[in-house]
Amino acid sequence: MASDINFVNFVIDQIKNVGIITHKKMFGEYLIYANQKPVVLICDDTAYVKILDCVKPYFENAEKGFPYNGAKEHYIVDVENSELLSTIVKEIEKVTPIPTKKNKNKK
Repeated sequence: MASDINFVNFVIDQIKNVGIITHKKMFGEYLIYANQKPVVLICDDTAYVKILDCVKPYFENAEKGFPYNGAKEHYIVDVENSELLSTIVKEIEKVTPIPTKKNKNKK
């Protein structure tokens, strides 16, 4: 089931104080970026973040899940808690590099 853009917009609104927030649609799901860095994955209207050391303290008893078949396990984020979500996104943004474009013609 593809994610609803209204849910994506709600998540974006919850973290708008973190920096420049954008999103990209991929295969009916969405990836949310903070300052050009991927921070939140939206699949089936559920928000996921990577399991990283910098956010483990915020997820001691949190639910985990797989956003799609073949994906690594991620934390499931409570998007209703704007303050916590913003804190988590800020932590992830600090340690995540800006993705580089891969040269498809390189051999």
